[in-house]
Amino acid sequence: MTVVLGINAYHSSASAALFVDGVLTAAVEEERFTRIKYETGFPHRSIRYCLDAAGVSAGDIDHVGVSGNPLSNLLRKAWFALTTPAGRKLVRQRGEPVAQLRMKSALAASLGVDPRGLRAKVHMVEHHLAHMSSAFFVSPFERAAVVSLDGFGDMVSTMWGVGEGSRLRVEGEVNFPHSLGMFYLAFTQYLGFNRYGDEYKVMGLASYGEPEYIESMREVLRHRGGLGFELDMSCFRHAREIQPMVWKGGPARLGPVWDDGLARRFGPIRSGPEEPVEERHKNVASSMQRRLEEVELAMLRSLHEQTGLDALCLAGGVALNCVVNGQIRRETGFRDLFIQPAAYDGGTSLGAAAYVYHHRLGFPRRHVMDNVYLGPAFDEASCRHALDGAGLAFRRMEEHDLVERTAAVLAEGSIVGWFQGRMEFGPRALGNRSILADPRRAEMKDILNARIKHREPFRPFAPSVLEEATADWFEDDYPSPFMLLTYDAKKGRRDEIPAPTHVDGTGRLQTVRRGQNPVYYDLIEAFGRRTGVPMLLNTSFNENEPICCTPEEAVDTFRRTHMDLLVLGPFFVEKPRT
Repeated sequence: MTVVLGINAYHSSASAALFVDGVLTAAVEEERFTRIKYETGFPHRSIRYCLDAAGVSAGDIDHVGVSGNPLSNLLRKAWFALTTPAGRKLVRQRGEPVAQLRMKSALAASLGVDPRGLRAKVHMVEHHLAHMSSAFFVSPFERAAVVSLDGFGDMVSTMWGVGEGSRLRVEGEVNFPHSLGMFYLAFTQYLGFNRYGDEYKVMGLASYGEPEYIESMREVLRHRGGLGFELDMSCFRHAREIQPMVWKGGPARLGPVWDDGLARRFGPIRSGPEEPVEERHKNVASSMQRRLEEVELAMLRSLHEQTGLDALCLAGGVALNCVVNGQIRRETGFRDLFIQPAAYDGGTSLGAAAYVYHHRLGFPRRHVMDNVYLGPAFDEASCRHALDGAGLAFRRMEEHDLVERTAAVLAEGSIVGWFQGRMEFGPRALGNRSILADPRRAEMKDILNARIKHREPFRPFAPSVLEEATADWFEDDYPSPFMLLTYDAKKGRRDEIPAPTHVDGTGRLQTVRRGQNPVYYDLIEAFGRRTGVPMLLNTSFNENEPICCTPEEAVDTFRRTHMDLLVLGPFFVEKPRT
């Protein structure tokens, strides 16, 4: 037995993943345990969970893959540290690189064992190699082009190459300070969304505007042919005065990366969420999103020409941009696509472990990531205990009856908290930690925002649709099991599913196959039999916090929001009448 643990620590979205004999057995982000979004500390609880889930101990770990390598691109890092104020500040802070080099001691302390008794060999894996590995080595493709598009890691923002069998070959990269991730982040902050990870809000807002500023955007982000691009650094400050992230635990924080050049080109910045969103803001968002699409798709067209391959694997934070992703097969020549569902930094623990197991140790690939149900599960007794502790009345039902009853109340307009099986890995709730509603009701989006989610009205909700029915409702039916592709809804059917259809007529859909999640599939199928619509509106089981992990967290969210019903394991719970 070969056990490889992957760790992403002292970085945004701390996480752990575990491979046993080449099979991904568990993966989880630390935020689900600490309840702090984008947790940056050491993933103590995640590591313990992964070991427990696989039934192995600290002494069974053969290798540890760590996302990030302080020794990668050392000359470039030294130049930055010696010649820029931002670099000198990073040196004074030291934090992340020093902590990464002491990873074995930190792991031993976390597991309560003597470091000398921890036989595992530690491997440092460059940030973008971890991203690329997280996509290719668990993909269904024997050979594929592989791209990582991100903010920065180890002084690199973009890396590409070819994966074949158990090997990855890097063919090029784009280096600091030029970055598609920083381009998007700067405009996210400029538009007043200042919390770390708010880029997805701008992606939703972009559909409400027009690309009025596209010519100016082409000056801010310049495509240099092939896979090259560069930023107009008069619009960005990260090369000279960026406020380094705080890596000591707690939420990820990042200072402003935009510079005055943005304000000179596009007008005054929006200071924060309390300031109204104007048409200008919508148009800036639309123009910025359009420019990202132009550059990324041009890069991928070039990569397709260079490699001649039909399959593409994609990772990195920019790979969470569903709007671009939905155009890749249509616009670039690639016919097959795999995007790692935890494409952002949380997924690099998976990639670090996969890189060690396959590329460094040479083991053949055995695991295809067909679903993301890799987190904790809770038995019936745990669910009952949480309900009893909250004093909630419930009915226990057999699975068939539970599915039929839930489909019936959804068809009647109820909002249901749905908590089943193992928690999803990554940022999307894909049918095990979900809030569900009827997609046919135009008012449902506003109801969900008013009663439960309390989020910006321009952000869309997602449709979960039976895979075999996708072509009946959307213009593309290529499987999208991880909610990472946006497709146009068919014009003749948009009025039938107004709640998850965005203002531009698209849906960020999740296709559901029975083999991936039988209970969730049966629920959608039962709803479809009742309504003629084999689809549900799906949003994550949370309220401006990390997605629920435990039954107690689900019960708490159910009680303090205005959900109508909770389905917790085999238990059907109605909201007490007041």
